[in-house]
Amino acid sequence: MTTPTRRTMGAADAMWLHTDRPNHLMVIDGIMWTEQRLDWSQLRATLQERLVDTYPVFGQRPVDPVHPWELPSWEDDPDFALSHHLHRARLRKPGGEKQLRSFLEKKVSRPLDRSRPLWEAWLVDGYGEGSVLFLRLHHAMADGMALAQVMLTLTDPAPDARDEPREVEPANRGWSVAARATGLVRSALSLPSVPLTMLQAVQVSRKLVLGVLPRTLLSGEPGVDKLLAWSRPLPLADVKAIGRETGSTVNDVLMAALSGALARYLASFGEAVDHLTTMVPVNIRPPGEPLPRELGNKFALVLLHLPTGDLTVAQRLAEVHRRMEQIKHSPEVFITSAVADGIGFLHAIDKPLVDFFAGKAIGVTTNVMGPKEPRFLAGVEVKGVLGWVPGSGGQTLGVCVLSYADTVRIGFKVDAASVPVPDQLIAFFEAELDALRALVPERAAP
Repeated sequence: MTTPTRRTMGAADAMWLHTDRPNHLMVIDGIMWTEQRLDWSQLRATLQERLVDTYPVFGQRPVDPVHPWELPSWEDDPDFALSHHLHRARLRKPGGEKQLRSFLEKKVSRPLDRSRPLWEAWLVDGYGEGSVLFLRLHHAMADGMALAQVMLTLTDPAPDARDEPREVEPANRGWSVAARATGLVRSALSLPSVPLTMLQAVQVSRKLVLGVLPRTLLSGEPGVDKLLAWSRPLPLADVKAIGRETGSTVNDVLMAALSGALARYLASFGEAVDHLTTMVPVNIRPPGEPLPRELGNKFALVLLHLPTGDLTVAQRLAEVHRRMEQIKHSPEVFITSAVADGIGFLHAIDKPLVDFFAGKAIGVTTNVMGPKEPRFLAGVEVKGVLGWVPGSGGQTLGVCVLSYADTVRIGFKVDAASVPVPDQLIAFFEAELDALRALVPERAAP
């Protein structure tokens, strides 16, 4: 009998594996949908070739270490079969957004089977005349930015044309074609190049250790049940025009709209605070470097104080820009990355440490730039892409902003008890973006 191949996890990967809780599954969820029905056999072949045959972790399960001071490992699943991970379902009639949301919400609160590789996929038919591919990928496999890139490598630039032939690189060298095929995926922030000074380090440490999250209706211990919501497709050109007019980035504009939406949401319940803190992922992979076959987590989380006080939309945008620039030129990325690696080694006390740092924020907010042109999955055009991020500790609000084909959507994953009607957040976000559009003179509008 062949002994399964094992490899040791990275420290950050181990931290995300240990962070799994019944009320906070460390699973990144995403969907791509089409207006034509996807072919089951063609989709199976695509997932086998571009996930399982390309990235070993899609065929490996987690294994606990022998000694408490060691890290867990990935081990080849001796009983691996694609049928254990790829499933099929059909939405109830009439097969609209309401039925899709109900289906997804039932799945996102279910833990993955740890006796098998930590992922699953669903082909969901009956979404109008089309289909939905629903992917659930554990955070221990890789960070969300890498997994978004992996998800998009399932697609092609045309129904009958593939990207360059995929050649699997030797271990630790990466897969160059994936980066070229979906090099449109970038982190919202860039790695700072400022030397770490003692003063900066002290300021960041105070922020991480002494920072206190204001108590609001978004505070409290989250439950198991989660709700999902997402916006209509919003023109990316409008967001870029706002940025050009105000000297801000696309990410600044979207974070300002989110800040205003949260301020409106709290105000609708008679609450008001100066800021709400969210964790923002920052990619720390070298620019242009292809994803390694082993994937893994290569990112840091920084704390962004979203200005939710009594400000005009212009003031709020300017304040978001100022705070983002401050983070970019600080050593916070390096410090938080080192903290995550350190926690990964501390099996016995990792939970209180994770809860301590998670308690500094209401949740995680990520911004992923997707392809500018439409892509094709198993020969069928993808009409939209969405993702949802996990939280930890007492976090109740996960936000994922994802652009695709010159549109942008925002997706919320919320604690059902804390935010029972997440559609209110969507309405407030869209209203804030409309208010920001008013900053652009008609002559400068796209």
